[in-house]
Amino acid sequence: MHQANAGPASLLLTRRNLLLGAGATAALSGLAPRPAGAAVQLDVTQGNIQPVPIALPDFVGGSAPDGEVARNVTQIITANLRRSGLFAPIDPAAYIEKIGNIDAVPRFADWRTINAQALVTGRITRQTDGRLKTEFRLWDVFSAQQLTGQQYFTISDNWRRIAHIISDAIYERLTGDKGYFDSRVVFVDETGPKERRIKRLAIMDQDGANVRYLTRGDDLVLTPRFSPSTQEITYMSFGQREPRVLLLNIETGQREAVGNFPNMSFSPRFSPDGQRVIMSLQQGSNSNIYVMDLRSKQTTRLTDTAAIDTAPSYSPDGSSICFESDRGGSQQIYVTSANGGAAKRISFGEGSYSTPVWSPRGDAIAFTKQVKGGFAIGIMKPDGSGERILTEGFHNEGPTFAPNGRVLMFFRDPGGNAGPSLFTIDITGRNEQRVPTPGFASDPAWSPILT
Repeated sequence: MHQANAGPASLLLTRRNLLLGAGATAALSGLAPRPAGAAVQLDVTQGNIQPVPIALPDFVGGSAPDGEVARNVTQIITANLRRSGLFAPIDPAAYIEKIGNIDAVPRFADWRTINAQALVTGRITRQTDGRLKTEFRLWDVFSAQQLTGQQYFTISDNWRRIAHIISDAIYERLTGDKGYFDSRVVFVDETGPKERRIKRLAIMDQDGANVRYLTRGDDLVLTPRFSPSTQEITYMSFGQREPRVLLLNIETGQREAVGNFPNMSFSPRFSPDGQRVIMSLQQGSNSNIYVMDLRSKQTTRLTDTAAIDTAPSYSPDGSSICFESDRGGSQQIYVTSANGGAAKRISFGEGSYSTPVWSPRGDAIAFTKQVKGGFAIGIMKPDGSGERILTEGFHNEGPTFAPNGRVLMFFRDPGGNAGPSLFTIDITGRNEQRVPTPGFASDPAWSPILT
């Protein structure tokens, strides 16, 4: 049995420390897991998805304080699943059965009556050492079988993270895709009047909760990006001197410059193995793509043109990069080997293309497209085929993929005295939603799933 770390670095709790084994709840009570061929399964590859009706009665709490935590956990799971657009949580007022004991088999006929296809039951109890034990079960209502069951032990401060992990387990079991709820987003928080906007780096849970500021606003900051470890970010800082690319450890606050470059450096991004940072360096009126090995500090030039090459992004296997360049007369997307060499243009639609980013799944590249003053967020296959616009509006920019590659986050600035806000949209072009932030927000970057 693993114990959760009760020290101040609770954000670093790993899933291994939290999880006591898939199916552990089922084993404790002798309830059967799902057999092959049970009824509930979402096909998320289809563009027009009918959300699955799912019932999520409040988790059972062992005491009054635990009951409040149990209700909060249930609310977060419900909100996560609803926001995904793939699930339709049923109004609790319609429930017939009251769940008081999750070790008992539910009365499936009562849940079929209200058209629930899936049912989630759970319980939270406080242990003698103060930790919370959280259990849940996911049921297929029509086949009357349990799909999965898990239990977790953690310090009480981590109940919100447990809710995200359970959301991921439900999402994965019913869709076949990995979830994305147990993840974070780093972004640029913007406050103050437009002509004197203060920009700070901030980090939050993917649902907008637990906002924490990483810089004080003394310097202008842009384009934060996560390392694969989720504990470090790279970003641009405009201080008193030339713009610099910095590395920042999210947990310790330690920061360092990637290197000392005589000219402007911008649009940094980590390699998939976290050992390198790729960026653009300006030289006179043009810029080229460079990569720096973080261990040796050796810098390698990948492109060599008289144009502006910028915004590089690695493929998830690290073999290729995409970037934007005006070498053909307008901003377009190109793909080349991660070691440099000849680049192939892949964007050929009307207008200009910018801010390309490779999907974690490897099957798509997202981009910002500008045509006649209008801005759109879209995706295309890595060879340039299958271009699809997901959302249009003024001024959309800066797409970033959720760790499962199924959702994009971007920012929209309506202009005037207003400021930018964050939005998410499914890669099918459905379910656009605003992400709550304390103030204006731009330049989002989604972390990998926390480990």
